[in-house]
Amino acid sequence: MTTATTMKKSEAARRVRRALLFVLSLLLVAGVWEIYKTVGPEAGGKIFGWKLLPRSNNHAMPHVWDMLTRYNRPELRGSDRKIWSVVLAGAWFSFRLALVGFAIGSTLGLGLSILMARFKIAERGILPYLVVSQTVPLIALAPLVVSWGGKLHIAGWTWPRWMSAAVLGAFLAFFPVAVGALKGLTSAPSASLELMDSYAASWWQTLRKLRFPAAIPFIVPSLKLAASASVIGVVVAEISTGLKGGIGRLIIEYAREATSDPAKVFTAVFGAAVLGLAMSGFVTLADMYMMRNRPKEASA
Repeated sequence: MTTATTMKKSEAARRVRRALLFVLSLLLVAGVWEIYKTVGPEAGGKIFGWKLLPRSNNHAMPHVWDMLTRYNRPELRGSDRKIWSVVLAGAWFSFRLALVGFAIGSTLGLGLSILMARFKIAERGILPYLVVSQTVPLIALAPLVVSWGGKLHIAGWTWPRWMSAAVLGAFLAFFPVAVGALKGLTSAPSASLELMDSYAASWWQTLRKLRFPAAIPFIVPSLKLAASASVIGVVVAEISTGLKGGIGRLIIEYAREATSDPAKVFTAVFGAAVLGLAMSGFVTLADMYMMRNRPKEASA
């Protein structure tokens, strides 16, 4: 058996193991949910005087099977449209906005990382503000972005309302890419950099042939974080601005029916969670496709 075949089988086994661990983690969460619902206080409880224990009644914590079976029932009484189709349509709408935000944020993050890697003064001047930017409450920022965007009229082009949600997704997505890519671009070995200098390679040639390939192991995890963050930004923006059509709007609408139909709220919440996983999986598939011909390093 060749080394390449052995490595392929090892990689396949690793992927299967990860998939099984993911399924087991979901089952574990469902089991803990049901156990707490059985033994937890219905009205909540206090620990050292602090009300930390959540309520376990049916309105606050419906059974797992009630939440899952709710997908196969109509969204509204007397309607023929099942709720799974509504949630799927909302998730698809938010997915497209998150994809736009992810593209904008990743491009901006990579550009900033290259600038900071090229000029140390830029790193000292920009990096602190990147960190501070992530402390700005997104809920407070969303109405401002909508207001500013609504005033843009360029050559007859009007700022679409959905673009504000995409920009807020980009606001959360650019930070992990900028920091991760900067770490990767500065991780090239000194000996390799000296070798490129001995060949009289320009900084851009060194970036393309050495620094960027060395940064890939840092950039890919950063892109996964950015993909999930873009979903959070879009969902929060939809909730804050009242943008219709997305999964965030469904969460707000279904929350109004939490008293009479508590399981309905969780259908939209689960949809948002799956959307985040889908965005992260999208980056993983893209990485697998682009690196399919790259030789794998043998583990010791």
